[in-house]
Amino acid sequence: MAGRFLSIFLLMIHMLLLSSSQAAAKEFHVGGKDGWVLKPSEDYKHWAQRNRFQVNDTLYFKYKKGIDWVLVVNKEDYDLCNTSNPIKKMDGGNSFFNLEKSGLYFFISGNIDHCKNGQKLVVLVMAMKHTAHAPPSEAPEIQYVGFTGPTPSPFEASGSVKFGGSVGVGLGVWIGVVMSVINFI
Repeated sequence: MAGRFLSIFLLMIHMLLLSSSQAAAKEFHVGGKDGWVLKPSEDYKHWAQRNRFQVNDTLYFKYKKGIDWVLVVNKEDYDLCNTSNPIKKMDGGNSFFNLEKSGLYFFISGNIDHCKNGQKLVVLVMAMKHTAHAPPSEAPEIQYVGFTGPTPSPFEASGSVKFGGSVGVGLGVWIGVVMSVINFI
């Protein structure tokens, strides 16, 4: 009886690990150790090019509250450093932005002089990977995306990995199965 329970328990752990590995998301610190500043040691274009962003990843902007802020804007406002019509304004000093969709995201400093001197960022978010193989199709058109939901909690640590809701659902199902098996035995 104990052997059967152990086998079921190990199977559940294995299934949980498989499901959680596909739901992992990363947190990226914009500008690295410098944060969201006017002249970082690594320019924002290079920083964005060396990172690979996926749907559900989070960007962390660290900056001095009251001195600077971050605006999510469309491409035209990005190119012109137009701060008057942001999609989203983040001004709390330490801000998190969840990359909810694939496509391009445009960020600029809320200080127009900073923006005109290079404090702006474009992030290309790749689509989520699917395990099923679909037939080849034409390349998708790049979409310009805006913010559509709440800012994530600022309580995640540097370099943390977050797990999507599918892990919680999977864990709940497996706990239910374990409880049923225990009651059956």
